[in-house]
Amino acid sequence: MIANHKGEIPVVILLISFIAGIAGGIYFNFIFGWLTVLLLLYGISFAVLGLGYAQFKIYQNRWLGGFLIHPILFLLGWAAATGHNELNSTDHFAKSSAQYLAVTVTNEPRVKGDLVSFTAAAKHSINVGKTTSVSGNILITIKDDLAKKLFYGEELLIPAKFAAVDPPFNPGEFNYKQYLANHNIHCQAFLYPGQYVIIKAGQGNPVIAYALTLRQKLVRKFQADMCDTNAIAVASTLILGYKADLSNDILQAYSKTGTIHILSVSGGHVAIIYLLLSWLMRFLNSSQRGRILKALIIITLIWAYSLLTGFSPAVCRAAIMLSLIITGKTYAQYINTLNILAVSAFAMLLYDPFLTTDVGFQLSYLAVAGLVIFQPIVYNWFHFSNWFGDKIWMACSVSIAAQVITFPLSAYYFHQFPVYFLMSNLLIAIPVAAILYIGIALLLLPQMPFVSQGLGYVLESCIVFMNKVLAYIEQAPYASIGKIWLTTSEYVLLYAITLSAFYFIYSKKAGYIKAALAGVLLFSLSIGIKHLKIDNSQSITFLNLRKHSGIVFKNGRQGVVLTDVADTDKNFQYAIQPGLDSNRITNYKIYNFGNDIRAKYLLKHQGIVQFLDKKLLLLNQSSPLQSIPQHFNIDYLFTANNMFTDSTLMTRSKMMIIDGSNTEKHVKQLIMKAELQNIKYYNLRRNKSLTVLSK
Repeated sequence: MIANHKGEIPVVILLISFIAGIAGGIYFNFIFGWLTVLLLLYGISFAVLGLGYAQFKIYQNRWLGGFLIHPILFLLGWAAATGHNELNSTDHFAKSSAQYLAVTVTNEPRVKGDLVSFTAAAKHSINVGKTTSVSGNILITIKDDLAKKLFYGEELLIPAKFAAVDPPFNPGEFNYKQYLANHNIHCQAFLYPGQYVIIKAGQGNPVIAYALTLRQKLVRKFQADMCDTNAIAVASTLILGYKADLSNDILQAYSKTGTIHILSVSGGHVAIIYLLLSWLMRFLNSSQRGRILKALIIITLIWAYSLLTGFSPAVCRAAIMLSLIITGKTYAQYINTLNILAVSAFAMLLYDPFLTTDVGFQLSYLAVAGLVIFQPIVYNWFHFSNWFGDKIWMACSVSIAAQVITFPLSAYYFHQFPVYFLMSNLLIAIPVAAILYIGIALLLLPQMPFVSQGLGYVLESCIVFMNKVLAYIEQAPYASIGKIWLTTSEYVLLYAITLSAFYFIYSKKAGYIKAALAGVLLFSLSIGIKHLKIDNSQSITFLNLRKHSGIVFKNGRQGVVLTDVADTDKNFQYAIQPGLDSNRITNYKIYNFGNDIRAKYLLKHQGIVQFLDKKLLLLNQSSPLQSIPQHFNIDYLFTANNMFTDSTLMTRSKMMIIDGSNTEKHVKQLIMKAELQNIKYYNLRRNKSLTVLSK
């Protein structure tokens, strides 16, 4: 449903100004003193002109309303974002000293191995017997088996020992600090047995507490009626949004085939339920009262489903969106769906402005907008007189529209593109609907020996079949294009190209295709220049792997990784692999520090390394050192694992690299030595990796 004029989508136009203000408030987090004054000034001016519309003949200057309303919304968005940022609160718990904190668990604790993690809201701080009300969120991780029994809404007393969340230390590493900041969490605490006490329970929202309790009960029902652990995990995730038991292999299969969206209970699942309910109650369409009754029943049942899923953010988002769409369609003969979409976004962003940074929020709204705008265009490409062919093409057009509009965002965040997404989505469309309907029936019916077990068997069979199909597609040649790393400008260009191309197909105006071609040219130039730089760059990157060590030698697209971390280790996948991918190091070899290496651009014997024109001396437990030639000038002295460092070696080096595997005490000793002898050094412990260029 493309709007022919901006007057058809006024809420969308207004939403843009509001989001721009939120973005300004988030990324420039400061409250300028004139914000309130400007808001009042613009607001009063807008009200006066509105009341004097006829008297002042405002209709002769239509631009005046927009001149006032857009700054108001921009400033309102800025105020909402800065006001929502907990660090701007004077009573934030991190701004005052305390011995203890009283905190309330605000989400369902996640168990991973012997660790239990959850977010909590600080309520009181206690210092020398004085209790003070505070605010702020904190991420708590507890290494204790008893903590696995913690539940939403329980209030705990913990020591006020917390730290700021670490930023990403290595190239391409996931920015967990920013991720948590986008959820208004800036501090974290790690606790052991005996360091926390449960004060009382039931301090959270009773509806959410009931929803989470109900979801756990329903997950146990799946476990009672099904046998396959992977099938149980998929059923719990797909139907209830409970992801705790999902394996990495299953996640990878769904991700590489472009079907990961079905494992996030969101708009698609709610839409399937809506279609079934709408079809079952189609007999109510004959009168206005019947349509109102139908809308009330469907909206009630959709929110009941949200309750079953524990009120997960994605489901609540979809429920709000669909509730507004159903209401709008019930009471209006014609209403642009994009306006309803924008109203729901307004409502959610007023509640939490930081949702603009949430990938799920962005993908949900983009996917729905893509279906509204692009799906009719794609559907009109072909016409089938055969009913079955038409329905298949309808499903294809939905998948293409959703994939096209979300591709730039997915590539930007997840760095891959599923080649066979159309086939995958078509093949699992029926199994997903069957799984959803059968699963909900199983959960709603009371436990009956033969009926429940029969439904469980059918549900398990559908999931196993779907998993096998996706596993087969995942293993097919060129199933996905990976290692896509886009800059922000390239990401924006991709959207400009996509929108221009589709608008040209829709309107046939030459200006849009010219804009698309110009975007393609700029995008190609950006990619070409980036690849040219990569192919002609040589560098050494000293990684911060905390208790481990790692050095990456890059020579164009070739590389050598020197590390004590195995490539199958999660630390390698999290901290080293993203840097290799983002720097386009496609041909690399991994060596341990104890290995000797002979390559065209790198030689290593014991602890001595020659990389192009740079010389390194490695001092660690795995690189024995017998003697150093007198003429050997050291560019970089790399010291790790608390190895003794001779002062003469330090003076022969241009820079000393202190690895993060050294203890805090040893690091202080090395820094003291370096500063006494005026030697340049770089400390990797709790600092970002260091990249130095060669040649």
